[in-house]
Amino acid sequence: MYASVYLMNRIEDCISFLTGKAAQAVTRAARDRLARHGVTPVQYAVLQLLWEEDGQSGAAIGTRLVLDSATITGVIDRLVKLELIARRPSARDRRVNALHLTDRGRALRGPLQAEMDALNADVDAALGGPAAEELKSLLRRIAAAPLP
Repeated sequence: MYASVYLMNRIEDCISFLTGKAAQAVTRAARDRLARHGVTPVQYAVLQLLWEEDGQSGAAIGTRLVLDSATITGVIDRLVKLELIARRPSARDRRVNALHLTDRGRALRGPLQAEMDALNADVDAALGGPAAEELKSLLRRIAAAPLP
């Protein structure tokens, strides 16, 4: 195990500050790109999961996106109101609603994925290809790390 004493002299050297500022920049860019289509980043994430597998429950989507029940319910409500998804009783368990893409929701797949592909390409270009892949790997490790 690696142990060291780390003294931070400047806020710009703090990992929390750095990751927060990086997240703000990427989130702002994603928000601006997706807003052209009337969708927020978290709504895009829900749609992406439904493009991968239509008919999932809100609970399953919330678990995968690491969102609490109240938050995922609000996001789903807004997507239903936008007529991008519809709730239907699950074929496996009628007590559970399955979320299904509408024709409008399916039609947004190409344009929204093009926006996010362009954002990913912009970040890759800003970092240089191999550094972008390393950053993603490091971010996954941080996200999975059991920090106290």
